[in-house]
Amino acid sequence: MASPFSSDVGTPGSEGHAQLSRRSLVAGASAVGALIGVAPAAGAAPSAPSVVWPSVKRPADLSRIVAWSAAELSVAIRRRTVTCVEVMSAYLDRIEAVNPKVNAIVALRPRAELLEEAAGKDRLLAAGTYQGWMHGFPQAAKDLANVKGMPTSLGFFGQPGVPAASPATADALVVERMRSAGAIFIGKTNTPEFGLGSHTYNNVFGTTFNAYDQSRSAGGSSGGAAVAVALRMLPVADGSDFFGSLRNPPGWNNVLGLRPSYGRVPGVGNEQFVQQGGTEGPIARTATDLALFLDTLAGYDVRAPLSIERDVELRQPGKPGKVSMRGHRVAWMADLGGYLPMDPEVLEVTGAAVHRMRGMGIEVDKVDALPTAPGFAGNADLWPTWLVFRHWLIGGILKPLHDNPQLREKMKPEAIYEVEGLLTGADGNPAISGIDAWNGSVKRTAMYQAFRQLFETYDYVVLPTAQIFPFDAEETWPKQIHGTAMSSYHRWMEVTAIGTLLGAPTLAVPGGFSGDGLPIGLQVIGRNHDDAGVLDFAAAWERETRFVEDHLPPLIAR
Repeated sequence: MASPFSSDVGTPGSEGHAQLSRRSLVAGASAVGALIGVAPAAGAAPSAPSVVWPSVKRPADLSRIVAWSAAELSVAIRRRTVTCVEVMSAYLDRIEAVNPKVNAIVALRPRAELLEEAAGKDRLLAAGTYQGWMHGFPQAAKDLANVKGMPTSLGFFGQPGVPAASPATADALVVERMRSAGAIFIGKTNTPEFGLGSHTYNNVFGTTFNAYDQSRSAGGSSGGAAVAVALRMLPVADGSDFFGSLRNPPGWNNVLGLRPSYGRVPGVGNEQFVQQGGTEGPIARTATDLALFLDTLAGYDVRAPLSIERDVELRQPGKPGKVSMRGHRVAWMADLGGYLPMDPEVLEVTGAAVHRMRGMGIEVDKVDALPTAPGFAGNADLWPTWLVFRHWLIGGILKPLHDNPQLREKMKPEAIYEVEGLLTGADGNPAISGIDAWNGSVKRTAMYQAFRQLFETYDYVVLPTAQIFPFDAEETWPKQIHGTAMSSYHRWMEVTAIGTLLGAPTLAVPGGFSGDGLPIGLQVIGRNHDDAGVLDFAAAWERETRFVEDHLPPLIAR
């Protein structure tokens, strides 16, 4: 679930992009920058220093365009192997074929309008103007982010009894960066109301269904984005994450996601100092695409005071066999020694995936509890710290709507729970005072210090992306796990609170499948600001497992 207003809702955007420094992402790999420049003659590859780009040929069947990775698609467009109109047509055909079954993309613009915009991209190329590596890409922003000319519903505005939002007058910062790289915005991807909850449903557009089983949840709050990427309706997709939204949906739909280090991908909102929970980030099908897209979204912006420079030069993973994890060390935390209620099959499947790491030369230790430090008692402090942090931030964001009786009547119970948790108390806890918020922040700091010491021994901390497999889409949230009752709508996602509280880069990669064919993923937490390190892992894991390539969703399997 994502911070409701972490994507520049109602905020103008102009870019203050910083340049990359020279730090390796993948040993032996070739640098990939933002790829913005002037197009060379037809047949040339996208421009970037020392780039190794994939080789692509024009397919006899143009519907196969959607099977290309984003990197392959970029090459094909830049070399004019295919036209932007052909690309748009192929993706719209795929959307027409499968989206009615999953409801991932919403507010789709008219086909004729989109084809004309794609034709304009072709005219730019013919005139020698190349906008960037996403030139001509069909994109749909998560429906928490402003796209100029389109309403931002937040999964709330526009439902019966609630006025629709007006079209946005400016792009969110991440949308502006995608547009600057050449993307065409075709619509939005679905999200739960205000981005709350890891199940994508709302009263504006309805429920989004899992790419692998249309009776199951897609996860959330970036459920629409993850399903759209998994079913090849989008080459890549933006998401946002406060409580697992760039981790659980990718894990449940067999794709990759990255919650970057806090500040790596800035957003601009009306509060910039206290809110250090929600962040935007990329969803993709390959490690290369994830790195390229992160590079597009990342970088300092003068209006976001906690944003950070792009201090890594994102690099395309090198040739097969060149990315090695041999000698790296992993702390496998699983269910924290039984502290987290977890489906036994989730533990079985993810445990088998972790065992494969040993075959890659990774040293794996089972660690049965969170580390401790003065002021942080490990497992026992995780949920209390999280609840204070969550109610304080989300309750504060939603309070203006809650104060309006007509709007409060339409808010879902989970949203009201967050505000009441701040103002009057919830789950048997009292209202949150200023000193409670202070103490929670002190405890979060102690947690960070405990993990800082752990990372002196380990390169990565690994956990499942969720405590259960995708649940019945008719449910609003799981009420129990393996016989243990869940005390709130988000308690079943406690496993993702760790990465958020640390502010550290947290990768989601495919981890395997249940006996019923439902996906689950692995969270890979790296050292703070070492986004390059988790992308290293993604590249190596991709080569080891081939989960994405070898396990297509049944809707598109051939």
